[in-house]
Amino acid sequence: MPAASNASSKSRSVSPIELSALQRWAAIVGVHVACLVLWEAAVRVFSIQSFILPAPSQIVATLFNENYRWAFNTGVTALEVFGGYAFGLVLGILSALLFITSRKLMLLAFPLLVTLNMIPKVALGPLIIVWFSYGIWPNILITFSLCYFPILLTTIRGLNETEPDLLNLVRALNGSRWQLFRYIQLPGSLPYVFSGMKVATILAVAGAVVGEFIASDKGLGYLMIQVQASLDTAAVFMAVLLITGLGVLLYLLVLLLERFFITQDARIQ
Repeated sequence: MPAASNASSKSRSVSPIELSALQRWAAIVGVHVACLVLWEAAVRVFSIQSFILPAPSQIVATLFNENYRWAFNTGVTALEVFGGYAFGLVLGILSALLFITSRKLMLLAFPLLVTLNMIPKVALGPLIIVWFSYGIWPNILITFSLCYFPILLTTIRGLNETEPDLLNLVRALNGSRWQLFRYIQLPGSLPYVFSGMKVATILAVAGAVVGEFIASDKGLGYLMIQVQASLDTAAVFMAVLLITGLGVLLYLLVLLLERFFITQDARIQ
């Protein structure tokens, strides 16, 4: 019985890796909570006007104002962020595969994509309104245009980083083009793909908000413009926090997928 009890206690013990992860997350949460407490205290001690810097409690109070339609506007922005990001991810990876398999296409089309990517997306706002009118789809398009290129670049880099010896080995064994990609190039390129995906998460949020600033009648970005006119700074802060939450959620989703598909040693930090 004592031996069984010892074995059971060992099986329930927390590993050093899990303990380190818990400590890291506890530190992250603690820093955020401490900042909120200091923020609240500073506003109250120095009697800062709410239209200049509202306290966190005042910001949270805006959630109970039905006029802002937080759930609806957050849903619209989330659809633009995740929709544009998904399109950029799929088309970015597919385009990289096409460029890798065709040198002529790489020579002719890739420089054009670089030039198009240099165009400021804000400058395209008036044209997007003319071409697509107002709505969710134009904002998804703007989000896609920002996410597409970094994913394309990192995927091409990852596919090109495959070790030549492995490629020659598969070819010597009469492996097909699909087998070469499936078992050698794709696993080797995943760290680079996820690196581009992380960068694209930031750009996805920026693209959706910029689109709502330019050509939208709904969403958190549109709401920010409306409440800013009345100096409702607390509502502006809440909209910013919700937008940030969408970005963090998307980033955590990418981290979860990376943890599932790639080992710790192979990840690009």
